[in-house]
Amino acid sequence: MSRLYDARIREFRESDLASVRRLIHQTIDVCYSGVYPPRAVQFFKDFHSEEKIMERHREGKILVVEQDGHVIATGTIVGSDIFGVFVQPEFHRRGHGEALMRELENKAKAGGCTESELSVSLPARGFYERLGYEMLEECSIDVGEGQRLDFWKARKPLTRQDF
Repeated sequence: MSRLYDARIREFRESDLASVRRLIHQTIDVCYSGVYPPRAVQFFKDFHSEEKIMERHREGKILVVEQDGHVIATGTIVGSDIFGVFVQPEFHRRGHGEALMRELENKAKAGGCTESELSVSLPARGFYERLGYEMLEECSIDVGEGQRLDFWKARKPLTRQDF
């Protein structure tokens, strides 16, 4: 697949499942706990359970960024929808997320999609706007006990210049 400095992007293998889930849950703990209420944080973790990761693997493609034999980032494409893009916090701002998004968008384009769509968490808005995603709609999910999970629905046209 692609190489990024000392890391490479490759397709997910079932043997990556525990590492991918751990990466996602640790990243949620670090990046979302100060932004979202506890029930929203748990909602994110439930949405990225091993069972749901495997379901998305069967329905689409999961990519991982691997460095020195360790999974440091992941993302999924199912049709034109991108899910579960997470980069270990210590690897933020090194280009891994952008390279991963480019690969996911390439997969969407290869599958005949003319745009990609995703849900954007509060901490990730700036990242996706820099990549050309337009925030279309503010959304909120009631996660109980008066707590909410706020996010945006976003879309980006996939044009030739993106690849």
